[in-house]
Amino acid sequence: MEVTRRSRLRIRLQNALFVVLFLATVALLAWLSTRYVVTADWTAGGRNTLSAESAELLATLDQPVEITAYATEDPVLRGRIQELVKRYQRHKADIALHFVNPEAEPARVRDLGITVDGELVVAVGDREEQLQQLSEQALTNALQRAARGGERWMIFVSGHGERDPLGQANHDLGKFGGEMERRGFKLRTLNLAKEGTVPDNTTALVIAGPRTTLLPGEVTLIERYVRDGGNLLWLGDPGDTLLGLQPLADRLGINFLPGTVVDATTQLFGIDNPSFALVTDYLPNPITGEFELTTLFPQAAALDFEAPEGWEGEPILETLPRSWTETGELSGNIRFDEDQGERSGPLTLGISLTRSLDGDEPKDGAPEEEGEGDEGKGAEQRVVVIGDGDFLSNAYLGNGGNLDLGLALFQWLGHDDRFIAIRAKSAPDLTLTLSDNAVMGISVLFLFALPLGLLGSGLFIWWRRRNR
Repeated sequence: MEVTRRSRLRIRLQNALFVVLFLATVALLAWLSTRYVVTADWTAGGRNTLSAESAELLATLDQPVEITAYATEDPVLRGRIQELVKRYQRHKADIALHFVNPEAEPARVRDLGITVDGELVVAVGDREEQLQQLSEQALTNALQRAARGGERWMIFVSGHGERDPLGQANHDLGKFGGEMERRGFKLRTLNLAKEGTVPDNTTALVIAGPRTTLLPGEVTLIERYVRDGGNLLWLGDPGDTLLGLQPLADRLGINFLPGTVVDATTQLFGIDNPSFALVTDYLPNPITGEFELTTLFPQAAALDFEAPEGWEGEPILETLPRSWTETGELSGNIRFDEDQGERSGPLTLGISLTRSLDGDEPKDGAPEEEGEGDEGKGAEQRVVVIGDGDFLSNAYLGNGGNLDLGLALFQWLGHDDRFIAIRAKSAPDLTLTLSDNAVMGISVLFLFALPLGLLGSGLFIWWRRRNR
């Protein structure tokens, strides 16, 4: 080909046109990358994508989701949170993630009861759920609870000095009641002597530490509510009398042991009050299945029980071995005295009772379970009895995991425990096991044979080129 001035100009124009088209293509691809996202998960088992169960739940959510992460300026922690939330955002575009530095807003963190760095607040509509575990199963179930429709009415018996669910006194439950309302629970008080019945839409009836004796007619109404399938939470206190509730205790097979629980272990944590009891380990049960926080119970009574016919019961809270039921004065030199009928630990502080209502028509305020997968199973009646009500009071709610335990109790009573089970995704062949001969062979190959081979080939090429 003859090179002329005209051919040189043509080649230059072709090169310039190529550069312009190449840059335009790169710019177009960059613009498209901001409009469309294409992802592919090539890991074994799809470990970086959502499970089918989570995707199905997101498809049913018709409201935007806001996730607020209370995390310090730690790029590793915030990166883990972003990576988890991004999996959900690929299926639902209106999921927003916001970060809040808890060190910059301590008052807000204190009001919300945030205790863990990286804790999430998941909001769907006007309902919120707090999440301390960074996992797909935990986040999916938090979304499920927050999105669940229907009203859940928690009715508190009143008229006998009980703890007010919205009161601000130290012994009241106002702070806890506010947390419950923020999570979608409806709260109201009920004077049985005035109303004469338990409302039909009651999700659970709460007896929160009465101070005066209930009338026989009021106790009869509570017994009838329990007999007909209603859920119940009974928060008792130490004392010599049940204030008229002995018939209810007999119906449930519950016995409040005399005396106040004393736990010598609390002195190791700087607690001088002998009437404080600690719970650090939890028995396996649906309420505290994954609970790990220490809870504090002031002025608690120990319980004994024998599940009545037709019921299934199990302890849910137990004190440490260095505890006992002190029947004497809580002053001076306190020690365990078996001769006085005192019982040594571990002691039961909380009991759950369940009863299947198959074949029965729940009535008189009994809740019926809803949701998919319940066909043919029938409703389940749930009762929880705890020998202390102070642990949820305004004065002690902020201690350890008291708030989280209280929320777990009410979620279980409200049948909010139908969790989505997500199969764990694991990668096969994460470890490589080699014999000694194989290790030796690989070492010789990469440490000696390969370097010597490269050196020899280089020398051979140099020698050939030199002799041309």
